Amino acid sequence: MMAAAVPLLSCRNVGKSFGALTAVNNLSFDVGAGEILGIGGPNGAGKTTLFEVISGLNPATAGEIRLAGEDITRLAPEAICHAGIARTFQLNAGFDSLTARENVQVGAYFGRENRAMPTFRIGAATKKLADEALALVGLEASADRITGKLPVLERKLLMMASAMATRPKLLLMDEPVGGLTAKEIDRVMQAVRTIKAAGVTIILIEHVMRFLVQLSDRVMIMHHGEKLFEGAPGNLVNDRAVVEVYLGKGASERLKSFMQAAGAVSHG
Repeated sequence: MMAAAVPLLSCRNVGKSFGALTAVNNLSFDVGAGEILGIGGPNGAGKTTLFEVISGLNPATAGEIRLAGEDITRLAPEAICHAGIARTFQLNAGFDSLTARENVQVGAYFGRENRAMPTFRIGAATKKLADEALALVGLEASADRITGKLPVLERKLLMMASAMATRPKLLLMDEPVGGLTAKEIDRVMQAVRTIKAAGVTIILIEHVMRFLVQLSDRVMIMHHGEKLFEGAPGNLVNDRAVVEVYLGKGASERLKSFMQAAGAVSHG
């Protein structure tokens, strides 16, 4: 009998408290290599806090987090990045006065290893990595534009390129399509699929349910810092707790119609 593969990411009884407030409570889940896990839930459910815990910005107060079997629970954010976890944010993070290419070069230079003595020169290998990351998300044409002048869609794609330039095993994406039009959402969806095809595992937080259910292999819904649901996207609309707490009846019916048209909903 073959041993089960070690999950790429494993969270066991993870908790995060801020004084009397418990933002993440006794949460356990695994993510397999090559998978896309979608996370949804009401505002204040603890989704972004979970990302901060995984990426080391706000370390867990309880539980254990392992990346490919290695304990990363107490590592510093830069060590976690170098170990293979990259992240994008809800708000467009970037150096506004630099070009898109220069922003991605910063990620490529600092995101893969410690730089005890950083230099002002970017080597050929770093430049190549940055250009490959820009091409991966379809931003080659905007590579020399000043970041502060890019439209919102391209700012979001730029964050993805900067994250990919660190050569991550796991990419955490926090609301990657918030505020975008339907056409722009399709563009980001294409970029996410390209990233997955490149062998990167993805966890994404999103309120736009069409985006979440179309991309995710598995969905987890959080509420009050706990897991309310975990399973196939097609089972979401049949879960009474998810409908009552998160989707609501109207949104649930619209989502069910959309997923039935896509052939992705269970009729149970």
